[in-house]
Amino acid sequence: MRLRHTVAAACGALALTATLATSAHAATGDFVYRYVGLNGEPQAAVLHDPASGECVTIPEAADPGASAPAFAPHNDTDEYAIVFTEPDCTGDSWTLRPHGRPASDRLLLRSVVFLPN
Repeated sequence: MRLRHTVAAACGALALTATLATSAHAATGDFVYRYVGLNGEPQAAVLHDPASGECVTIPEAADPGASAPAFAPHNDTDEYAIVFTEPDCTGDSWTLRPHGRPASDRLLLRSVVFLPN
């Protein structure tokens, strides 16, 4: 009887340790984009080591009724970046390669998600 309890406790401790040791995965590198600032001038912003698999709505372009979309994304992370024309990873989408070239000013976005290759 005590052996079963000992084995069960050991298995539970192992499962807890494995859960705590798992960290959230992030893309390594920078995702750079441009947006129109409050003064009407283009500004640049960077997402450094963004979370993988989570939709990121671009804060400067989050409200379609009040702001212009961001533009000219450059994916210099180690994961694919899928950019979307609307917040919350909705609308039309385009895939940018890991460590790719900067996209043109015509590529507009309001959100992005990073996926492992």
